[in-house]
Amino acid sequence: MAIQTVNPATNKVITSFTEMTDNQVNASVAKAAITFENWKQTDFKKRAEILHKVAGLLREKKGILAKMITLEMGKLLAHAEGEIKLSAEIFDYYAKNAERFLADKVLNPTHGDAVIRHAPIGVLLGVEPWNFPFYQVARFAAPNIMIGNTILVKHASIVPQCGIAIEEIFKEAGAPVGLYTNLLISGSRASELVADKRIKGVSLTGSEAAGASIAAAAGKHLKKSVLELGGSDAFIVLEDADMDKTVEWAVIGRINNNGQCCVASKRFIVVESVADIFLEKFKTKLSELVVGDPMDASTQLGPMSSEAAAKTIATQVQKAVAGGATILLGGKRVAREGAFMEPTIITNMLPENPVYYEELFGPVATFFRVKDEQAAIDLANDSPYGLGGSIFTKDIERGKRIADQIDTGMVFINHPTWTQADLPFGGTKRSGYGRELSELGIDEFVNKKLIRISELSDPF
Repeated sequence: MAIQTVNPATNKVITSFTEMTDNQVNASVAKAAITFENWKQTDFKKRAEILHKVAGLLREKKGILAKMITLEMGKLLAHAEGEIKLSAEIFDYYAKNAERFLADKVLNPTHGDAVIRHAPIGVLLGVEPWNFPFYQVARFAAPNIMIGNTILVKHASIVPQCGIAIEEIFKEAGAPVGLYTNLLISGSRASELVADKRIKGVSLTGSEAAGASIAAAAGKHLKKSVLELGGSDAFIVLEDADMDKTVEWAVIGRINNNGQCCVASKRFIVVESVADIFLEKFKTKLSELVVGDPMDASTQLGPMSSEAAAKTIATQVQKAVAGGATILLGGKRVAREGAFMEPTIITNMLPENPVYYEELFGPVATFFRVKDEQAAIDLANDSPYGLGGSIFTKDIERGKRIADQIDTGMVFINHPTWTQADLPFGGTKRSGYGRELSELGIDEFVNKKLIRISELSDPF
């Protein structure tokens, strides 16, 4: 398959890369397995030194790396710089806190003494997406390297330069060869690679189809997997919300990363009494967005990640309209070169619409008006996805009560679903399983080993 950098702002091929041969992949896995035998015996201080150096290099090279992100997948340059900053924070966070997170847990059994000791399990495979090419890798690699595991990453085929750059940063930071390895291979080969006995676990962030393939392979070979898949986050607006601030967050929540975020706000659910005012303000703000070159500081909405992605979202909009929905804003491709899509609002979406339960991965919002709080909760939960969601209200206790009733892995009050190093990230239902980031994110690929100490005379 083609592994290329294609600038989505122009749809022009920048450079191409040769996929690794089976022999090259085998050698990479073998080296990761050998390195694991040494790395698992290093102390936390040594591991932390490497990660702190990685964080420092990310900050030092922020300008270059941000432009690389923007070139390969179209993220606004300022947002790409923010991604590099966040990625560095994640490496520093685990370098600083991993030893405390992984400390022995002392138990108090009826007889004798016992502890739970956290031990690494071996070589891990990460299958990572294009939409946050450094952040997604950071949240997988940082905790697992601190555990003592070694890392193989199959990155998305449209961001090969980002994938290569991360491996180079590890080398520059002094990481031993085999600690972190970038694999230039196809997605199908990644699924096949799960069968390799030297690989002990796999983590994927991506589509449902990719997740199902990886999970099936992991299950067949009895290996732990963590999946972060799609999302269709509800953005609930109650009658007492601060409307101007809520609309500001609605725009950010929908178009962050040019609308291509698993936890983007996608379904805007507004109680009837404030639905018209919210919709008027929301429509106005979206219509005023400056669409253009993501390298230009004045641009507010850049291209989709690829021409294929732009065609997909445009087709979904057309399918929704054919199914009875109404376009209130946009709905078409932007008349310029590149993978651009207009900011769009769709309403009159009913459950029988073929797009109703689909994830809309682009700058397309669906708008729903509901009669009351309970109707908002019911509609928010009427989704196969369960990643994140948000509630806007001045009554925080009310917001917390509603959050308890939302079937997702994350709920934010008065803010779109967001991410940071010390907050756990993950979902439920068809949005996957497992958690990344925070203390929970270091708890997935470990052997929680029981060590019990008994006197010879103790009964069992």
